[in-house]
Amino acid sequence: MASRNKVIITCAVTGAIHTPSMSEYLPVTPEEITEAAVAAAEAGAAILHLHARDPETGRPTQDPKVFERFLPNIKQATNAAINLTTGGSPHMSVEERMQPAVLFKPEIASLNMGSMNFGLFPMLERYTSFKHAWEKEHLEKSFDLVFKNTFSDIEKIMTACGANGTRFECECYDISHLYNLRNFVDRGIIEGPLFVQSVFGILGGIGGHPEDVLHMRRTADRLFGDGYRWSVLGAGSNQMRIAAQAASMGGNIRVGLEDSLWIGPGALAQSNADQVSKARDLLTGLSIDVATPDEAREMLGLKGGDRVDF
Repeated sequence: MASRNKVIITCAVTGAIHTPSMSEYLPVTPEEITEAAVAAAEAGAAILHLHARDPETGRPTQDPKVFERFLPNIKQATNAAINLTTGGSPHMSVEERMQPAVLFKPEIASLNMGSMNFGLFPMLERYTSFKHAWEKEHLEKSFDLVFKNTFSDIEKIMTACGANGTRFECECYDISHLYNLRNFVDRGIIEGPLFVQSVFGILGGIGGHPEDVLHMRRTADRLFGDGYRWSVLGAGSNQMRIAAQAASMGGNIRVGLEDSLWIGPGALAQSNADQVSKARDLLTGLSIDVATPDEAREMLGLKGGDRVDF
């Protein structure tokens, strides 16, 4: 199929890592998330990875009532496949984290493939003034934080969401997470085609060195053969360097303000669409075509936007 030679761009619109004081361009309200997501799709993102935030404080939330304020509008305005987080925030219980994906039955949901340290505290060296009290606490608490994703947690999400036909963006922050995913495959809890999202540059996970990228790809190839589609995201300044390396190796790429606030050295991205456009230009420079939403659905075996509950 011709679409297998194309690259899927995923855009992670707001996430739960960065806080409103870090960038005036970070989408917070449902209206801002809607506008940012639609613009990213128009710029070339085939998949939109979505979190929600409290409209008043910008704090991450998994309250379905907040998701209800932007999901139908984004679906109506774009053909992009919508990907809901089950990661939420490391400070939430798994039951809290999974409720939007279970309720709204999206085509795809993100799923962290293992527990890990999740260190955001180095950001305190860059950011010292905050609009909201929770922001500093959010960073400080990561010094003594394990992001819990046990085998039980993962299986609970896989089973509940899989029953609705939702497929998964399997987020692998380290090599061990690939082996965890292999265990779920071997036990018949998840079936291919797998969508493996390798995450680089989070303190507590694998780094962003080119050898780390190669190691992740080689290991995934050995464990999954031709039964998976590989994608990468590089945190912070790693974003475009790792995107370029992975694209040249046949991988798909994820960008967006969840993963990096920057468009270049010292320059904040003014929108998610800015990063998607830059990623698209990168692919064009490598003579690589960008997948449309329907081509991405074909490549990943998604159920289609007409079978979601929003």
